[in-house]
Amino acid sequence: MQEVGLKNPAATLDPLGLKGIKTAYWNLLPEELVEHSIRKNMGQLADSGALVIHTGEFTGRSPEDRFIVEDSNTRGKVHWGKVNKPFDPKKFDQLWRKACSYLRKKEVYVRDVKANASADPLYHLRLRVITEFPWSNQFAYNMFRRPGKEELLQFDPSWTVLCAPGFKADPAVDGTRQHNFAIINVKKKRLLIGGTGYTGEIKKGIFSVINFVLPTKTDALPMHCSANVGHNGDIALFFGLSGTGKTTLSADPNRPLIGDDEHAWSDAEVFNFEGGCYAKCIDLTEEKEPDIFRAIRQGAILENIAFLEGTREVNYADRSITENTRVSYPIHFISNAVPTSNAQGHPKNIFFLTCDAFGVLPPISRLTPEQAMYHFVSGYTAKVAGTEVGVTDPKTTFSACFGAPFLPLHPTKYADMLGKKLRKSKANVWLINTGWSGGSYGVGSRIKLAYTRAMITAALNGDLEHVEFSQHKVFGLSMPKSCPNVPDEILSPRNTWKDKHAYDAKANQLANEFIKNFEKFADEAKPEILAAAPRPLELA
Repeated sequence: MQEVGLKNPAATLDPLGLKGIKTAYWNLLPEELVEHSIRKNMGQLADSGALVIHTGEFTGRSPEDRFIVEDSNTRGKVHWGKVNKPFDPKKFDQLWRKACSYLRKKEVYVRDVKANASADPLYHLRLRVITEFPWSNQFAYNMFRRPGKEELLQFDPSWTVLCAPGFKADPAVDGTRQHNFAIINVKKKRLLIGGTGYTGEIKKGIFSVINFVLPTKTDALPMHCSANVGHNGDIALFFGLSGTGKTTLSADPNRPLIGDDEHAWSDAEVFNFEGGCYAKCIDLTEEKEPDIFRAIRQGAILENIAFLEGTREVNYADRSITENTRVSYPIHFISNAVPTSNAQGHPKNIFFLTCDAFGVLPPISRLTPEQAMYHFVSGYTAKVAGTEVGVTDPKTTFSACFGAPFLPLHPTKYADMLGKKLRKSKANVWLINTGWSGGSYGVGSRIKLAYTRAMITAALNGDLEHVEFSQHKVFGLSMPKSCPNVPDEILSPRNTWKDKHAYDAKANQLANEFIKNFEKFADEAKPEILAAAPRPLELA
C-alpha cells in the first residue's frame, strides 16, 4: 500500500481489514482534495471557487436504512423501533469485510478529525474517516474539528467511519433493507456507510453516535439546535425543525455564532460538535442569507446544484436535481463565528421555534420547566399540504427533541436531562411561533419576521421580565401582554381571529394532536411532564 500525506507514523489501516489498498491519502489539504475530485471527473468549480458535486442516487438521508448493531452494549439502552432498527453483529462484520474487499486496489482518503469543541477532553470524540471519494473526505474536513499538525502526528482515533458510496449491499444476504445503508456499531466504535454518496449520512451518523455516547457516559446533553452568545457572555439556544427559522433567527450580527446545528450543554459550557456548517441553499440569495451566501467560496462544497446555462454561476432556484440542495463549509467562513465554537456558562435563554400553520399558538410565550420538557419531547411544527388545488389544511409534524431521527435513547431521557439543567441554570424557555396569526393558513397571515426578531431581541435583553402575562386557556402558556416593537393585539392569538369559536375549535384540534402524539412516550414520562399537556376546552 502506498501512503501519502501527514499522519501518525504508527497509524495503519491493516487492523481494520483494509489491506491491498492501492493508495491511502492521509489528511490532504482541501485544495488537494478538490484537485483529486476534478481529476476523477467527480466535480467542477463554480465561479465562486466552490467545488460542485452530485451525490448520485441519493440527495438526502435515508432514515429507513439507518441501523444500530444490537449487542450487549446497546440491547438495554437503545429505544428500538422505527427510528432505531436493530442489526445483527455477525451481519455487520460480514458487511464490513465485504466493504473492505470492495476497496482493494482502489485509492482511499483518510481524515483524522474531532467531533467536539469542548474545552474538556472528556467530551472529545476522535474520528478516523476513511472515504472512497475525495469530496466525501473534504466534507469531513469542513464539518468536523480540524486538529493541528502536531496533534495529527500523534492522533489516536476512538471511532472509525468507513464510507464507500460505490459499494452496494445485497439485502437478501447482508440483512439490509436495500442496497444502501448506514450502520452504527457501538461496541466496535465503527460507522459503516455504503451505497449512498449523500454526505449528510456521515454528519448525522456521527451525531447519532454522540446522542448515544454523551448521555450514557457524561453529564452533557446533546442537542439538535443552533447557538449564539452575546458580547456579555449570555448564551442562547435555538431549537426548531426545518422551515421554522432556526438558521435565520440564530444569525444575529450582534451575537457571535457558536454553531448552527449540533451542540451539547455540560455543567460548564455549551459547545459545538462541528467545525463547519451544512446549510440548505435552495432559493439562496445574498439578501436573505448573507452569511451563507458569502461563505460559498473556495473550500466550500455545493451539492446537487445546477448552473445558469452557459456559465459557472450557480442557479440557486434550480430544483431539477432536488429541493435539498446543500453547501458545506468550515465555520470560520462565517465572519461572526466564535473562533473556539464554545462558550463558558449556561444558556440564559432557550427558544423552541415552531411554524404553527393552524394559527393557534401565540407568537411568543414563556414555558415552565415542565412545559419545556413536554414541548421538547413533542418537537412540534406544522407544514402546509398545498399539493393539490384547494387543499389548504396544515399538517402537524412532531419530531421528538426536535431531532427524532438521531436519538438512539428514549426521548424522555433527553427531556429529563434538560429538566435538570433548566432547574439548575434558571434559564428562560420561550416558545416562538413563526407561523400564522389571525387564522389558519389560507385565512390568516404569516407573522412578520420583523416582529419575531423583535420578540427574540426583547427576550434576550430582559425586556419581558417585568411585563404582565396572561395564560393560554388550552395550552397553559404564559403570553406577554406587551413587547417592544410588536403590536399588543397579536400577542394573544385568539384576539386575532374574527371567529372566536372557530379559534377555540382549532385550538382543541391541535391540543388533541399533541395529546395523541404524546401517548407513545407516556409510559416513560414523569408525572410532571404529563401534567404539562394541553387541556382541550368543553365547547358548546
